[in-house]
Amino acid sequence: MAKNPDPLLAITSYAGVTRTLDDWATVFNIMLIVLPDRPEGAAFVPVVDRIFTTFGDSDVRTVVCVPSTKTITKRILGDAVDRWLTWCDTDRALIDSLGLERLPALLMLRQDTSLVTATQGWSPTEWQKVVNEIARKEHWSTPIVTGRGDPAPTPGWPVAS
Repeated sequence: MAKNPDPLLAITSYAGVTRTLDDWATVFNIMLIVLPDRPEGAAFVPVVDRIFTTFGDSDVRTVVCVPSTKTITKRILGDAVDRWLTWCDTDRALIDSLGLERLPALLMLRQDTSLVTATQGWSPTEWQKVVNEIARKEHWSTPIVTGRGDPAPTPGWPVAS
């Protein structure tokens, strides 16, 4: 079950910038999309693109996290790794701190890093509920999560420690 993470956890971006989670959240709430570190994770790039297109200019910072190395993160995200703020959780400390059990996952953290809402696995209906809640809280337009060619609903992949 998802939970409040450790705000002092050091997180490194794909670009190599390391800050604590509370430093990353100083100015904006964070919408975090955690993709599995397996080839299937690449199938969710169009979903992230649709969400980012709507929330990109909002007061919620959209962040993509892959619990792996820079090399695997690049392999999964392709060129999108340079379009989004991307975190590489090589030691899985962030996903462990969040209590995530299945990936992909979508969640929102307040500026104080407390958990607002979350869903794990890929259920377009549940992801839509989460983005609806984020849009309502941020007073922003709501992205349409699903699109043609999206992956079939799945409970996701277990987080391996």
